[in-house]
Amino acid sequence: MKRSIALFREAKKVLVGGVNSPVRAFRAVEGDPIFVRSGKGARFTDADGKSYLDYCLSWGPMILGHAHPEVVAAATAAMRKGSSFGAPTELEVRLASEVRRALPSMERLRFTSSGTEAVMSALRVARAHTGRDLIVKFVGGYHGHADSLLVAAGSGAATLGRPDSAGVPIPWAKTTLLLPYNDLEAVHAIFKRFGREIAAVIVEPVAANMGVVPPREGFLETLRSVTRKYRSLLIFDEVITGFRLYYGGAQTANGIKPDLTCLGKIIGGGFPVGAYGGRRGLMELVAPVGPVYQAGTLSGNPVAMAAGLKTLEVLKREKPYAALAQRTAELAGGIRQLAGLAGIPVSVNHVASMFTVFFAPGAVSDFLSAKTADTRRYARFFHSLLADRVYFPPSQFEAAMLSVKHRSSDIDRTLDAVARAFKRI
Repeated sequence: MKRSIALFREAKKVLVGGVNSPVRAFRAVEGDPIFVRSGKGARFTDADGKSYLDYCLSWGPMILGHAHPEVVAAATAAMRKGSSFGAPTELEVRLASEVRRALPSMERLRFTSSGTEAVMSALRVARAHTGRDLIVKFVGGYHGHADSLLVAAGSGAATLGRPDSAGVPIPWAKTTLLLPYNDLEAVHAIFKRFGREIAAVIVEPVAANMGVVPPREGFLETLRSVTRKYRSLLIFDEVITGFRLYYGGAQTANGIKPDLTCLGKIIGGGFPVGAYGGRRGLMELVAPVGPVYQAGTLSGNPVAMAAGLKTLEVLKREKPYAALAQRTAELAGGIRQLAGLAGIPVSVNHVASMFTVFFAPGAVSDFLSAKTADTRRYARFFHSLLADRVYFPPSQFEAAMLSVKHRSSDIDRTLDAVARAFKRI
């Protein structure tokens, strides 16, 4: 890691903390970050020329693996025609049409440059439609770095939020109500108290930012029924789950139709992109049709549109989801078995092609139980895997992912590294 260490030292002189996103700094695992030089398939190569088996995959979008030849060719062809116009292109129409076919709840949509922008804009639409200010989110859920969502829980199970970041005004934080994920009683209680003031509930249909935490039976159905009863909106944040869990996202699999959906990551094939959308009447509140303002010069960027369109085309053609889920289940099951043999308490959650190894004494079903995980032990686990050239997320509370390029031999190699890691820690 000599070159990576040197680059990090140099980066800290010009970039805040030496990185452009906090988790990359490796502080959660008490180390120095790897600088990546290139990627191909299920692997990337660092600045020192070492190759790693990658289970982070740019936090999800590289479901086809790094530098997939068809995606590279599509992006290159688009780039040759011009990288940005700030004007409409046919590619925007084609990708939007494919997204709508996959997610019929998105009758109209708008592209953005990031998931954060998509969420921020969806909340604006919800408030405009309902004339209400309050938003419900779930503790441990991350929906980007918009001010009103960077909040921590108050003293009770269902309280007004308080700022979780410097620079967030207290009045902004107080527009957000926080609930424990998977807690049906708390959902009913908060709506009984504030129902006529709640504009929307925003939720990851499968949580992936407290580690992977699946919804309990009836949880999403309750959110749908309660929001309808109180004429609030239900927003699915599928920035991670969209097109990763299933073609069309979690809502396609569970049959629950949200009012608004936020997408990102995969629909740009690894390029910066986001989208939000919903039924026509809601989305026509957005300018230039309606009074809700949202804009972006790089929204619908042609290179991102081309890469995303090709990614969805390959996913639709190859239908990899069943095989991805089976391979992920094999890996998760193998890790559980090895932990049991080593006498190390872990809880391994997995849904489709996402998983998390929690160093926790019991089942993880919400952020409170996730926080029982031993983060120091995870850090040692992470660095042991890294020494064996296996790259897991550099945080206990992030989802690991598989791509279509992860083979059975890669799973075997990973389990060998896990077995050694359990012995070392």
